[in-house]
Amino acid sequence: MIVIRPAAPADAAAMSAVLTASIRDLCTADHRADPEILAGWLRNKTPEMVLKMLERPGAQFLVAERDGEIAAVGCLTGPDEIGLNYVAPAHRFAGVSKAMLAALEDRIRQAGADIARLTSTGTAHRFYLANGWQDAGPAEADRGMLCYPMEKRL
Repeated sequence: MIVIRPAAPADAAAMSAVLTASIRDLCTADHRADPEILAGWLRNKTPEMVLKMLERPGAQFLVAERDGEIAAVGCLTGPDEIGLNYVAPAHRFAGVSKAMLAALEDRIRQAGADIARLTSTGTAHRFYLANGWQDAGPAEADRGMLCYPMEKRL
């Protein structure tokens, strides 16, 4: 069973572990094992930085629990924008990412927006396309990686 709930400060270490493992192990096509790109991407994913992120005004962090552990981390950075949606490698292909995406989309709907936005990694691009998202412009280079602006009519 997957349970989505608001993140709490006590979750920071587990959230950091999910973010770090997901980026390091699942996003290799994006960072290509380049130590500089990887270090830049992981720089703000420490438990201390996650605690600071949780305090960011306007940000809504969610966690997905599966089998008694935090399996995914999601975040809205504004009323219509998804800023994070990362899954732990051990929970990939178990419906956790879809559950988190649905919860984030629901929150955007509840905020009154009818179009949701995000910027996808290359790794996640197919996932979002398969879940009704569309490209909202050409891929853009960011920190040595290609990122895909996307949107979805809710």
